[in-house]
Amino acid sequence: MKIKAKLTLGVGLLFILIILLAALGTLSITVLNKDTQNILVANYNTLEYTRSMLLSLDEDLKDSTVIKTFTKHLALQQNNITEIGEEELTNKLSMDFNRLVKNPQDPVLYRSIRKDLTDIMLLNMQAIERKSNVAKETAKLAAWWIPLIGTLCFLIAFILLVNLPGNIANPIQELTESIKQVAAKNYTKRVGFEGHNEFGELANAFNVMTQKLQEYENSKLSKILFEKKRIETLINKMHDPVIGLDENKVILFANDEAIKIIGLKPDQIIGKNAKDLALVNDLIRSLMKELISTELPQIKVIEKSLKIFADNKESYFDKEIIEISIIPTGELVSKHIGHVILLKNITPFKELDSAKTHFMATVSHEFKTPIAAIKMSLQLLENEQIGILNPEQKNLLESIKEDAHRLLKITGEMLDMTQVESGNIQLSIFPTSAKEILLDAIHATKIPADQKQIKFEINIQNNLPNVQADTEKTTWVLTNLLSNAIRYSYENSTIYARIKYEDGSIKFAIKDTGPGIAPQYKDKVFDRYFRVPGSNKEGTGLGLAISKEFIEAQGGNITIDSEYGTGSTFIVSLKSIA
Repeated sequence: MKIKAKLTLGVGLLFILIILLAALGTLSITVLNKDTQNILVANYNTLEYTRSMLLSLDEDLKDSTVIKTFTKHLALQQNNITEIGEEELTNKLSMDFNRLVKNPQDPVLYRSIRKDLTDIMLLNMQAIERKSNVAKETAKLAAWWIPLIGTLCFLIAFILLVNLPGNIANPIQELTESIKQVAAKNYTKRVGFEGHNEFGELANAFNVMTQKLQEYENSKLSKILFEKKRIETLINKMHDPVIGLDENKVILFANDEAIKIIGLKPDQIIGKNAKDLALVNDLIRSLMKELISTELPQIKVIEKSLKIFADNKESYFDKEIIEISIIPTGELVSKHIGHVILLKNITPFKELDSAKTHFMATVSHEFKTPIAAIKMSLQLLENEQIGILNPEQKNLLESIKEDAHRLLKITGEMLDMTQVESGNIQLSIFPTSAKEILLDAIHATKIPADQKQIKFEINIQNNLPNVQADTEKTTWVLTNLLSNAIRYSYENSTIYARIKYEDGSIKFAIKDTGPGIAPQYKDKVFDRYFRVPGSNKEGTGLGLAISKEFIEAQGGNITIDSEYGTGSTFIVSLKSIA
């Protein structure tokens, strides 16, 4: 039997018996307590009531106090009926007493009431005796079972105490001595204990290990060389370029794909220092610039795609540099032993991405013409010279206008995003007034702000220098930030717009008083197509991503400062003209 099964069986049985013992003791005590309470509360109280009524019967019943006392205890007895036949006796007592009160001189009624009281007392004393016998039987049963179960618990615990330490400690001690022998390179050592339990399996695994160590100790160098050749073949069969370096930046291996894109022969690469090769080969210098520029090992580096001529065309590769560390035998601290450079060919994905961008640009551009036609038609429909619309038609027309405007905005964002993705952002950067840019953006958002009765509080620093910016795109960014602030602000609130000069830059700040952004989403708001979960506001999730690209293309940056529940502040920084 397995040791785990033995422990589970022994300890589990002991645990079950302990629970049974506790449950039996608790049950016995509860039953005894219940029986005792029945005797004390029910029967003993009845005896007290009947005794008091007998004492009252011996006094003068013409006295109202005596009658009240008898009546009081009679009522208490009527509420304390617990035995079979006690209710009939109590009812008879009540009727006899009522007749006695009307005819206090009747001796027959006196004797009848005394007999009623005596019968009630006798009935309860018999119940007390019966319940006492039940309690005694319960006590006898508990006194027999509790010691029996306790004895079983003791026997199981004693067996575990005698057998368990030796069954566990002795094999461990023998295994420890054998491990010491193997550590001293005595690979002929074997563990002798056997069995079908875990220690038997451990002994078998240990003996197999020592046998393999003995075989390894006696193995030939040819086998080691064969395994080395196997690994080299596997690396060469990989479709992605792989280059390995040691801790001194010497190239240990480069598979066929890597040699092909580098353009050198294997003997010109293998065994050469990466620093020396970087002086004569641009691709080597680009691949290993992180390694040759610092002596600190790079744990893992992934940079943007590299453009490399491969497979007779311009191809794109993602580069990954992985540090290789090991913990030498007998040591605790890891040791750096080199790096591996992996290049992942992502050319098919780049081509698909380019096709996607082209498709988005074409579709978005084609959408603009029919959308413009829809807006023109809407303007004609609003002209009363063509015809007067009823209120329902006006509501439908207004709904179509909003949808057309939203569709035009989405189309514009898609076109802007295709510019960003293709890297063809057209900029016209000139010195311009930061104040005029902000005021133009506020003017563009005045109508939606008035609809929600939102006010703008503008704070512009005096004597501001001009900002170096693309006026159209910067105005678009500020308009987008103000539109977001209006969308997420409450009605009758205030949006704060500020411009100031700081550290050679012009800083635009747009602050709203909306719900703010939770901390876990602050780093994601500038990601494409990201929308804060739970937000029911409309949008594509592209506005902030495009804003970030437009501002960074001008050499600036855009940041967010938000506290959940109190609003958000977006800050746009652009270079100023001193």
